[in-house]
Amino acid sequence: MSEAKVGAADRAYFNGAIQKVETTSSVLVSSSPYLNHPELRHLIGQEMLRRNGADLPNTAFIPEVAQILHDLEDMEKIVGLFEAEKARLPLFKAWLDKRSLSDFTLDQTKDCAPGTLGAALYDFMKNSGYQLDLFFQEVKVVNDFTFYLRQTALNHDIEHIVTGFGPNHGGEIALLNANMVSKARYFCPELANFFSRIAVYLKAKTIMKDGLFYPEAMALNLEAEFQGALQARNWTYPLMLVNWRDYVNHQISDIRAELGITPVLPEGTWAGSNDLVHD
Repeated sequence: MSEAKVGAADRAYFNGAIQKVETTSSVLVSSSPYLNHPELRHLIGQEMLRRNGADLPNTAFIPEVAQILHDLEDMEKIVGLFEAEKARLPLFKAWLDKRSLSDFTLDQTKDCAPGTLGAALYDFMKNSGYQLDLFFQEVKVVNDFTFYLRQTALNHDIEHIVTGFGPNHGGEIALLNANMVSKARYFCPELANFFSRIAVYLKAKTIMKDGLFYPEAMALNLEAEFQGALQARNWTYPLMLVNWRDYVNHQISDIRAELGITPVLPEGTWAGSNDLVHD
């Protein structure tokens, strides 16, 4: 039996202000729409508390959680925030108005010169085993919101390439945190929070599992968060707003200089970090 004992004095200190709220409801009810959602409660509890097993990939149920979170949004409010920020931020408006999708193909990038973004994309699409179009694949772009969904999904692996935060456990955490930091510094808090809603879930479940089961991954997690935030504070603006088609023939080193993507970690940093979160 554990010698760690939470006693009455502890409970009195932390729980003393709890008030019991009466209800006539016959089911669980809360002021939180997220807590009121039984499937979301189940998935978050499972994905934060389980080990990583061969039966379920670490990416399991991200689509389901993302769908629920979007379904619970006040879309009228979100559209209003888009309009308010478009009026305040000319670059955001230009990005939305142009609707330039980063849906590159092998044919479009096969002749790009070595060292360019296009060459890196060609190598990624041909040899990595991943696909550039990884989320919201069935969404049709008909307005600002649907463009945001499609383009930010298409951006993800491009951001891995230009930031140097590779597609591995450490790199995913660093890029996740970098994007959250840059958006919080650029957009109003309400819209930044919306843009980071799914990222918050991914960060929470990752840090919880690392903290419970994978000590070496937890140490790396903290370092990756720091490195992501450190780089993001130098970005000229959030990378979600970059029209990558304008940069396909640019050297990656020049892109980094122009967009403030610095410091860039040595190539191969955290390359083996996925092994830290396997049982």
